Amino acid sequence: MAGNVQFELVSPERRLASFAASDVGIPAADGDMTAMEGHAPTITGLRPGILRATGADGVKSYVVTGGFAEISAKSVSVLAERAIAVEDLTPAIMDALVADACEAAAVSSSKDVADKAVADIMAVKAAAGF
Repeated sequence: MAGNVQFELVSPERRLASFAASDVGIPAADGDMTAMEGHAPTITGLRPGILRATGADGVKSYVVTGGFAEISAKSVSVLAERAIAVEDLTPAIMDALVADACEAAAVSSSKDVADKAVADIMAVKAAAGF
């Protein structure tokens, strides 16, 4: 039987989560990954996406716009540029996230990276039902 990892999610504004989780689904920069107890030590960048952590109270989902995740055999710490619990999303918040991504893309020197970030946030919008 698999054990738990200590899951921490922090944004510049506040700590959003701190609980024991059986698994954490991470929208990593190089593709989705799942961290569980015994995971090899890893540090990865985040892309815009939905982070999911399964704890005693069920699955908790958060929209993240970027940042980093540090994974060890016993913990997953996520430092997000911006993080919002999916249940707290509103159409206005989602529209602001899309607008921010589009604005950043307009001034980016790397068109491919900027276009990918906009596509990722649009996928988040669809996945969240907006």
